[in-house]
Amino acid sequence: MKRHNQAGFTLIELMIVVAIIGILAAIAIPAYQDYVARSQMSEAMMLTGGAKTAVAEYWMQTGSFPTSNASAGLSAAASIKGQYVASVELTASGIVATMNTSVSTPIQNATLTLTPTSAGGSVTWTCTSSADAKYLPAACR
Repeated sequence: MKRHNQAGFTLIELMIVVAIIGILAAIAIPAYQDYVARSQMSEAMMLTGGAKTAVAEYWMQTGSFPTSNASAGLSAAASIKGQYVASVELTASGIVATMNTSVSTPIQNATLTLTPTSAGGSVTWTCTSSADAKYLPAACR
């Protein structure tokens, strides 16, 4: 009588592998979504760079901070935009970058505000946002 050795996985082994994959996915998917939101929010920080320079130059020339894009010599707010940022506007409170609606859900329509302060002959920036701190670029945390 011949015995056939069968090689393969049992149902229990397969169920354990599926459970492990499910646990890993439950951890990895939210972490990836947070990563995507942070990368989208970093575009707002990048687009404010030109406005920060314009504000600093205006302050050096006049001793005060500009209150509009036009007064700082910048383009209109709606024309300073990116793939994820709807506009970058200069207001009395500082530079406000507004996210658009085609971004990750937690940061849709969120704002990133950079507030200038004069300190000993230079301009320092304070970063605030309407989004959760975990979505902010490292320079804002």
